[in-house]
Amino acid sequence: MLTVNAYAATSASEPLAPTTIERRDLAPDDVLIDIKFAGICHSDIHTARSEWGPTTYPIVVGHEIAGVVREVGSAVTKFAVGDRVGVGCMVDSCRECDNCRRGLEQYCLKGNIGTYGAVGRDGEPTQGGYSQAIVVTEDFVLRIPDGIELDAAAPLLCAGITTYSPLRHWNAGPGRKVAVIGMGGLGHMAVKLAHAMGAEVTVLSQSLKKREDGLRLGADHYFATSDETTFTDLAGSFDLIVNTVSAVIDLDAYLGLLAVDGTLVNVGAPEHPLSVRAFSLIPARRSFAGSMIGGIAETQEMLDFCAEHGLGAEIEVIGAEKINEAYERVLASDVRYRFVIDASTF
Repeated sequence: MLTVNAYAATSASEPLAPTTIERRDLAPDDVLIDIKFAGICHSDIHTARSEWGPTTYPIVVGHEIAGVVREVGSAVTKFAVGDRVGVGCMVDSCRECDNCRRGLEQYCLKGNIGTYGAVGRDGEPTQGGYSQAIVVTEDFVLRIPDGIELDAAAPLLCAGITTYSPLRHWNAGPGRKVAVIGMGGLGHMAVKLAHAMGAEVTVLSQSLKKREDGLRLGADHYFATSDETTFTDLAGSFDLIVNTVSAVIDLDAYLGLLAVDGTLVNVGAPEHPLSVRAFSLIPARRSFAGSMIGGIAETQEMLDFCAEHGLGAEIEVIGAEKINEAYERVLASDVRYRFVIDASTF
């Protein structure tokens, strides 16, 4: 067993604090990764604070992991010592069900094994990226192309794939009008990716304070949802709306912005239920959908796409001692646009 420094949540109400955890000994197909950077995702906060249901404490969160291979098991063929790699939101799945065989491990019918808050192949609780190192089976390790810096790559392992997957699935591209609700950690990546795919991109944000950033990152248009005329002026406009916010919003109002056969896909996950009226959908054959990260192959595709187009997350790098402060700033929307922890500070 390898003992490493980490930061853990010990209850729903206490600040995260330094600790040590053990990583399993390498199996033949395992990869030991020295973590260099770990992104802070809103999911980490929801989990640390038991907002999505009971959390088993202590827990080390973090599923936006970028690092370098330190050691490989005897049967590993995909990676070598020194490779630049990443780990996202899952570290294993059953690999046998229909979804896994289709490359949709995120929708494993037996439940994928999350990077934290699950039970790993060794029977122990999985612990995430707010730590110095992690051991992961090679099939769930991603290769980070040389064209992306490791710190800017870390958020791609969740924020990047969470927005890339629905954009690809619902055919964002030339001739398609895509709107992004929210200009935060997920939203700014959705803007970059949709623009790179060739879509006409509109940001729908509470105010215009991030308008300059939105246009710089690839948006063609930027509207404030606090202005009621936005919902009348843009009615029936969009083929796809990606909702990235983790808050309850008036979905009926946003559904009214879809064209016939348009889809509003939710990737943000608020802790409270969302409400939709049937007649927000029926008159224009609109769809309300959800999407969750991507499979391993699609995640690698996303990383390669980002490298090809020169895309990475907009980040603020912090030391581990600022994690709790960063959580409060995330909740206050006071980050542009993703906090990334320097793992050398654990």
